[in-house]
Amino acid sequence: MKTHIITIGDEILIGQITNTNASFIGQLFVSNSLSVNSTSVISDDEDAILNEFERTFSQNDVVITTGGLGPTHDDVTLKCIVKFFDTELIENEEVLNKIKNILEKRNKELTDTNKKQALVPKISKPIENTKGTAPGVWIEKDGKVFIALPGVPREMKAMMEDTVVPKLLEKFPPEFVTKQLTLLTTGVPESFLYDDIKSIDGIIEKGKLAFLPSVFGVRIRITATEENEAKAEEKIFEVEQKIRAKIGRYIYGKNEQTLEEVIGKLLKDRGLSIAVAESCTGGLISSRITNVSGSSAYFQRGLITYSNGAKVELLGIDEDSLEQHGAVSLEVARQMAEGVKAVSGTDIGLAVTGIMGPTGATENKPVGLVYIGLCDDKVCTAKEFRFGNERLVNKDRTSQAALEMLRRNLLGISYDK
Repeated sequence: MKTHIITIGDEILIGQITNTNASFIGQLFVSNSLSVNSTSVISDDEDAILNEFERTFSQNDVVITTGGLGPTHDDVTLKCIVKFFDTELIENEEVLNKIKNILEKRNKELTDTNKKQALVPKISKPIENTKGTAPGVWIEKDGKVFIALPGVPREMKAMMEDTVVPKLLEKFPPEFVTKQLTLLTTGVPESFLYDDIKSIDGIIEKGKLAFLPSVFGVRIRITATEENEAKAEEKIFEVEQKIRAKIGRYIYGKNEQTLEEVIGKLLKDRGLSIAVAESCTGGLISSRITNVSGSSAYFQRGLITYSNGAKVELLGIDEDSLEQHGAVSLEVARQMAEGVKAVSGTDIGLAVTGIMGPTGATENKPVGLVYIGLCDDKVCTAKEFRFGNERLVNKDRTSQAALEMLRRNLLGISYDK
């Protein structure tokens, strides 16, 4: 089954909105052993839409569009569907009643604009929209399927999961089963990971690998396609174990896990508490830790000690150390971790100080220089990191490095930059 996704909307083309719809559909397809062969983004222009319909429907078994099904003047997808399939719009009573019920619950009157959303192509089967008013469109012609969905992500997602994928699986049963697993790494460059992994005998043949770098680390996606689920999962497991044997120290989680979730579980399972002192990240680390539900079980407090005065007053940092070494130094980072642990009465203290840029650098201390301190009942230490020149990226990288330093400390893994 060959599938093409068309995302319709000027807002996508000009970068005003990120194309999350195509990404979601692609992930949902793979998890159901379906495949997306190509995607495209086009404007809210009738000629452009009709040309794309012509091109993609002739080359694929399934075409899915998102966007342009609303009632406003710039929503022209429905009009284009009518022209392309040489049909007409008819009022669907079931859809109209649903719209009336929704409006009644909201104490709103039915308008002519609302009634427009009950119009569907005569040759189509409406796809129920459980999250909104505009129905989707399902058209079958010449053994092919054309599907049109709203551009609103929450509406599109529900329709894909509840209706579209089940119907496609029924019409085009997959010949093979595809499984994926994503290993999450941080604290190591993509090139280093590849150099380690490529030496494993036959690993590329065992499963398809993709390296996906980002500010927070490198995701390694393993894909296996086999004749049944058991064989696909067996191949995934085999590749995963071989990768872990080589680079396991850098792997902090799988799939959609976050580093803060992993750390939260480690702290909770060990019955440990933590406090954080932040200078250059301005509370980002504390925010990430508290993004996790139940973090109050281990997170005691976060202090934003941005100024030297705050470091002295709230953390008890030695003024001579600040004068001699500067706020951005190994010595001050270590003292910050020790100080926040002491004033909070926690098992662990974590601290960061650095130069995020674009200003603040000196001859000996460039933008991107960061020191991370960690103190527990056994050791108080600090490490130096050097990131780039972008302020917000540096904040993200600093928060990730601090959390990773904490993770490795909890697991007894040394931190090598």
